[in-house]
Amino acid sequence: MCDGCSNVAGMSDPDATSTAGATENGAGHATLRFLGAAGTVTGSKHLLRVGDEQVLLDCGLFQGLKELRLRNWQPLPVDARALSAVVLSHAHVDHCGALPLLVRQGFRGPVYCTPGTADLLSVMLLDAARLQEEEAEFANRHGYSKHHPALPLYTVEDAVRVLKHVRPRRRETDFTVARGITGRFRHAGHILGAATVQLDLAASSPCRVVYSGDLGRWDRPILCDPELVADADVVLVESTYGDRVHAPDPAGGLARIVSETAERGGVLIVPAFAVGRTQELIWTIRELEDAKRIPVLPLSVDSPMAASVTEIYGRHPEDHDVQMHVLANAGRALSSNDFHLVRTVADSRELLARKGSRIVIAGSGMATGGRVLHHLRKHLPDERATVLVSGYQAAGTRGRKLLEGAQTLRMFGENVPVRCRIEALDGFSAHADRNDLLRWLRGFTRPPRRLHVVHGEPEAAESLAALVRTELRWEVGVARDGAEVALA
Repeated sequence: MCDGCSNVAGMSDPDATSTAGATENGAGHATLRFLGAAGTVTGSKHLLRVGDEQVLLDCGLFQGLKELRLRNWQPLPVDARALSAVVLSHAHVDHCGALPLLVRQGFRGPVYCTPGTADLLSVMLLDAARLQEEEAEFANRHGYSKHHPALPLYTVEDAVRVLKHVRPRRRETDFTVARGITGRFRHAGHILGAATVQLDLAASSPCRVVYSGDLGRWDRPILCDPELVADADVVLVESTYGDRVHAPDPAGGLARIVSETAERGGVLIVPAFAVGRTQELIWTIRELEDAKRIPVLPLSVDSPMAASVTEIYGRHPEDHDVQMHVLANAGRALSSNDFHLVRTVADSRELLARKGSRIVIAGSGMATGGRVLHHLRKHLPDERATVLVSGYQAAGTRGRKLLEGAQTLRMFGENVPVRCRIEALDGFSAHADRNDLLRWLRGFTRPPRRLHVVHGEPEAAESLAALVRTELRWEVGVARDGAEVALA
């Protein structure tokens, strides 16, 4: 195993190092460069070099603040043609959404992931491309874009090209990633198909790298718990909720919100990620209805992608926990007592025109795009309505602005007044909190040579790093954007 994670330029904090002083990559030399999800949550990209081989861990889009989103329009900071492979932790767009750009820039290698992630990619990437095409067309039709004409970041055709490169690999099975690099996936418990990634490097000094991807939580419905890893030299750990602990009973909060909205005769709008959040919300609403803790209201999932994803969940029993197996066999796993999947644009418009109390779950989870914007535009000015923000909201997103008390929300070229109730429930997050993260890290039977904290806003990442130093006494650094560190 490697003798440590020395800084490429020989400075004291490897994660703070710029690549400007990095030594050249010699034969058998292994380095890691942080190209996204460093100093921020989104845009996950970590470039691994072993001799002449280059492997990209995740290839995600930036979301949130404008300066981050503008980075999506810049050429990717890797030579796409020189990459041997991409290894994906899971199918959320901040981890996979830049793959069409990578292929368009010349990537021709394999994309390794679990079978569940492979199925989700066929939905997630095509839907993301389709939304971008539709939003560009809408902006051109209504003339509110600063760019003439407005263009999508990538097209459906770009997304289709990616799928030809996908190579599913089962968990707990070693596979060759590139020359001198062996991979292995384990359960991460975050969303369907999510995995931690183990890479064994046959470098000048052999080294084992373990990447958490996005970790889930223990004792949650539907998915298997995160799997502990026993041994690593270098660990990359996410820190989305590295500075906080989730609320213990999100179901109780949801029951109150549904009941109060129904009493007012209002509509409950839930911006939700199509993968993970939507399915857990459906599960919990059905349980609350069965327990008679909430009235049975029409529940509509207004998202073709969420509808397809919900069906994909049923096709992957290898990811299911015991209770999900039981209910899936009974045909009651992912539906409520008055349940509707809304696929077509016409049906979505009909849903918008309905009257009376109901629950609408629609994408996207941070209200950055998708059909939820049409529901928000209609119901934000309605004092009877409620918008439930049910998970992490990146800085600069509409979801974050609602949590911060915005009086108006900009969408479709207009300022929409916010008069409805805004509620937040973080207990539904599919992300591990600081206690879960520490639990996963304690699973290593010996301290790694170095822990790199990634995928978190600065305060969360620094908080987790401080916790690990105090509790575990490990060598820890917070990843810096663009920094390169030596592994072996």
